Amino acid sequence: MKYILALDQGTTSSRAIVFDEHGAPRASAQREIRQIYPQPGWVEHDPHEIYLSQRDTAREAIAKAGVDPTEIRAIGIANQRETTLLWDRQTGEPLYNAIVWQDRRTTALCAELRAAGAEEVIKAKTGLIVDPYFSGTKLTWLLDNVPGARARAERGELAFGTVDTWLVWRLSQSRTHVTDETNASRTLLYDIHKGDWDEELLSILRVPRAILPDVHPSANVFGMAAPEELGAAIPIAGIAGDQQAALFGQGCHRHGMAKATYGTGSFMLLHTGETAVRSAGGLLTTPAALPSAARGTPRGYAIEGSVFVAGSVVQWLRDELQFFRSSAEIEALAASVPDNGGVFLVPAFTGLGAPHWDPFARGAILGLTRGSSRAHLARAALESIAFQVADLLEAMQKDAGEKLTELRVDGGASANNLLMQFQADMLGVPVVRPRVLETTALGAAYLAGLTIGLWRSPDEIAARWEQERRFEPQMETGAAADLLGRWRVAVRRSLRWAEND
Repeated sequence: MKYILALDQGTTSSRAIVFDEHGAPRASAQREIRQIYPQPGWVEHDPHEIYLSQRDTAREAIAKAGVDPTEIRAIGIANQRETTLLWDRQTGEPLYNAIVWQDRRTTALCAELRAAGAEEVIKAKTGLIVDPYFSGTKLTWLLDNVPGARARAERGELAFGTVDTWLVWRLSQSRTHVTDETNASRTLLYDIHKGDWDEELLSILRVPRAILPDVHPSANVFGMAAPEELGAAIPIAGIAGDQQAALFGQGCHRHGMAKATYGTGSFMLLHTGETAVRSAGGLLTTPAALPSAARGTPRGYAIEGSVFVAGSVVQWLRDELQFFRSSAEIEALAASVPDNGGVFLVPAFTGLGAPHWDPFARGAILGLTRGSSRAHLARAALESIAFQVADLLEAMQKDAGEKLTELRVDGGASANNLLMQFQADMLGVPVVRPRVLETTALGAAYLAGLTIGLWRSPDEIAARWEQERRFEPQMETGAAADLLGRWRVAVRRSLRWAEND
């Protein structure tokens, strides 16, 4: 039996899963990581905790699988995207905490870039909009605000990376400074059409090229994990940002196929084939994770919608409001009432992503009456996730010029049957849940397995996908439209709330 180790470094936890040659999970381990909030709108992680939690879960998963580290043929990495790190090349010591993708500290810088007319060239080259979400402005902030960082960066003494780059640097014991195209494409610095860092974008954001990692296709030998880290020298043979990894793991390798991942945020991607479709509806254009063109597979693209707060709204009810002890309890609580009782919750805790892109939006609860209960709020929280994904689908279908026939789903919250049924009702198309929910990790494993020849092609991988449950729309179209209409009124009330703070 041959094995692949998948590392899934997410916003709230680090996971490791050992997959066998049939794509079946054999063992896993997971650890939560601490969320650091220095001030409102700022979100950080401890870089050492990111790495050590990921290394330790990898060791634990290998031990639980009962395999020797030498039997692990390759490592695949999927990671939270846009989260930004800067460290000393000689010592490997971070200069600052990791600035998380949810962080909004660069809102003013983004406004300056738009006022200077930079947004059009950035969008044309990167497929992105100017928003604090992406890595580029976070990196500029680090260079400008960490004492001595800019001068040291220009001398080539520092290294920049997203989480995948940091993990490979540490696993290889500071030998390898790399990333893949899907992660590079989220920095505002990478031309997704040429497939390279772009000098004009580097100039706009004042980033020295010397600090950037080398970029490779997602299925590629990026380096070797040192024996001291995981017990054996193991090739790191696949990397993809978590959402592109999930798209790949769901078998959505062809034009017109779509998936939505329900994690801390929710991210919906629609594969557009070899065409980089430019969105007119506030969505992003992004590379899909595919093997290199040298292996006969042309570059693929997707359009993407990003919901910043999905599963984390459930964590908010659990941790801050203490509605329940375990996030899994929300389904029973929400199902204890027949509907939301007229309550709508807009979870704009860190602004709103696509299609609104409003960093000044803030959370709102509307429609409360004396009869509103914890159950109504719990249901409104779950429904807010489905409403946001429905907004993405509407924009996607306009961009793509075609109707979606089904949506494949994954991520922790996709196990919630109430949410998935409501999602199907709001979309008006079937929602399909696979047997393996950990499709982000599975996609990373598949990419690594392709690189070493464990699997022959994306088509072979797609044929392995299996359905666990299919949720058909049950709500009358008019009733669903009424709910969506009320939701959109609620969203409008939350927009630009913090603009003058």
